[in-house]
Amino acid sequence: PYPDEIIDGFFKNAVSSGLNIMRIFDALNDVDNIKSSIKYIKKYGGLADCAVCYTIDPKYDDEVKIVEKKGFLGLFNKKEEIRIKKENVFTDRYFLQKAKEMLALGADMITIKDMSGLIPPTRVANLISLFKRELNVPIDFHTHCTPGYGLGSVLSAIVNGADIVDTNIWYFSGGPAAPAIELVYIFCQKLGIELDVNMEAVAKINAELFGIRRELEAFDTVKQFPNPFNPLTDTLPAAIDKLFDEAIAAVQINNETALLEACHQIEAYFNFPKPDERVKNAEIPGGMYTNMVAQLKQFNSLDILEDAMKLIPSVRLDAGLPPLVTPTSQIVGVQAVSSALNLKNGRDKYANASNQFVALVKGEYGKTPVPVDPEFRLKIAGTRDETPYDTSTYKRQENPVLPEFENVRLAKDEKEELLLELFPAVATQYLRKIRETEFASHQSQKTTVTDAGTVPTDAEVKEPEGYITESPMPGSVMKFLVKEGDEVQRGKNLFVLEAMKMENDVISEYSGKVYKIYVKPGDIVQAGEPIMKIVQ
Repeated sequence: PYPDEIIDGFFKNAVSSGLNIMRIFDALNDVDNIKSSIKYIKKYGGLADCAVCYTIDPKYDDEVKIVEKKGFLGLFNKKEEIRIKKENVFTDRYFLQKAKEMLALGADMITIKDMSGLIPPTRVANLISLFKRELNVPIDFHTHCTPGYGLGSVLSAIVNGADIVDTNIWYFSGGPAAPAIELVYIFCQKLGIELDVNMEAVAKINAELFGIRRELEAFDTVKQFPNPFNPLTDTLPAAIDKLFDEAIAAVQINNETALLEACHQIEAYFNFPKPDERVKNAEIPGGMYTNMVAQLKQFNSLDILEDAMKLIPSVRLDAGLPPLVTPTSQIVGVQAVSSALNLKNGRDKYANASNQFVALVKGEYGKTPVPVDPEFRLKIAGTRDETPYDTSTYKRQENPVLPEFENVRLAKDEKEELLLELFPAVATQYLRKIRETEFASHQSQKTTVTDAGTVPTDAEVKEPEGYITESPMPGSVMKFLVKEGDEVQRGKNLFVLEAMKMENDVISEYSGKVYKIYVKPGDIVQAGEPIMKIVQ
C-alpha cells in the first residue's frame, strides 16, 4: 500500500497524460485497499473501472472426522469416518458482493477480471447475467486464452449481455493474451451486434504490430504467429465460417463442450497456440507456473515440481486463500517451491518464508478472503493479531545524486519520482540510462593524457583475499543496504534482489568489512554473479 500523496500524484499525472479510464483492482479483493484510488481518479476527471478478481477455490481433500457411534445400551460402539467437504468461498454471490461494495464507493464500471483464463463459458454466462441484473453500470469482461477457455468465454460474455470485452489485435492475441478482436468482430457481425471500433484502423495497426513483434523476438515466449488475416478483405472457407455459426449455436443453448470444440478448431485453423493443458489442470495462472519452474531450475530441483504444485492449495489456505493474481500468485508460488525444498531436505514446511509471504500473513497487504489462523500468523509473522500496513511508516525511494553525471539527481521531475516509487528496480536502471544519454549529449569531447608509468592499472592493484557474495538467482539489484567500508556481521541483510516479481533480502554468510561492491542498483545480474567482496 502507498500513502495518499503517491496515489494522488499518480492519478494526477496519469489523467493529464491522457489516460481517462483507469482499471483499479486489489489482489485480495479487499475493497478498502482501492478507496483512495477511486477517490483520486474521480478527483482528476477520470473514470474508475473497478475490477473484481476472479479466482477459484483450490482442490483440497475432504476433511476427515472420526465419530464414535454408540450401539444398543452402549454396547458394540464403533468408530466411523465422516468426510466433510469444505464450503466454496468464491461463489457468484461473493463476486457480486465485491462489485456492489465497489459501486458504493463510486465505481463507474465493473470488470470481471479473469487474469488466469480459468473461467469457463458457463460460469461467465452466470456471472455476466447476474451482474447485469443487479448492477446499473457497464460490465466489462477480461480473460486470457492460455488454458483454452478464452475465445469461448468471451463469446459467452457477449451473448449474455456484457457491455465491453477485452481483446488484443491479431498478432498479439491468443495463447497467453486475450482473444483477437478480429475473431470477436466476426462473431458480432453474425450476431447483429455493432462494434464501435474502426476495423480499418485496426488493420493498419496490425500491419505495424507484425514488425514490432518480430523486433521483440528475444522476449517472445510463444514464437508462434497466427496466419495473416483481415476480416474486412479476406473470405473464410465455408467450413471455417460454419464453425463460427456452430459456436454461436452452442453458446445459445449452453452447450459448453460443443462451444469450446468449435472455438479450438477456429484457433487451430488460424495457427493460434493450443490450450496449455498444464495450466488448465493445475488451475493456476500461466505466469505463476512458469516462475515456479524457473525457480526450481535455479535450485536444480525440477524433480520436486509436482510436490510444489501439490502444496499450492495448503499454502494458499494457510495464507488466507488469496486470489491468484499478481503479486499474491507469485507470493504463494514462491512459498510453495520453498516449502517443497524444505520438506525435501527434512525441514519444517515453513522453515523459511519470503518477506512478502510474511507480510501477507501478517495482514500488511489487507484482509484476506478467509481469516488467517492466529497461531499460524504467530509462527510466520511473530504476532497473533492481524496487523495492517501503516502507511505513515512508508519510506520514499532514494533519489540519489549521480556524481558521474555532473551531480544530477536520478529522477528530475515529479513523473520520474513517481516512476521510481512505483517500479524502483526497473526505474533505477531506466532513469540511469536516460541521465547517461543526456550527459553524453551535453558533454564536450575531452582528451586526457596520462603518464601510464605513474598510474597503476587495474591489473597492478591486487585485491585482498576475502569472501565473495554472489547473487543466489537471476534478477535485478534493487538497492544496497550496506556500502563499501561498512562492518557487517554474519546474517546481516546486504542488498535487495528483485527476482520473479519478488523482493528478496540477500544476507551475509560472513562477518567482516565490505571491501568492494561490483554492481550498481538497477543492474541485471545472473545466478552466481559476484555482487560484493567481504574481507576480514
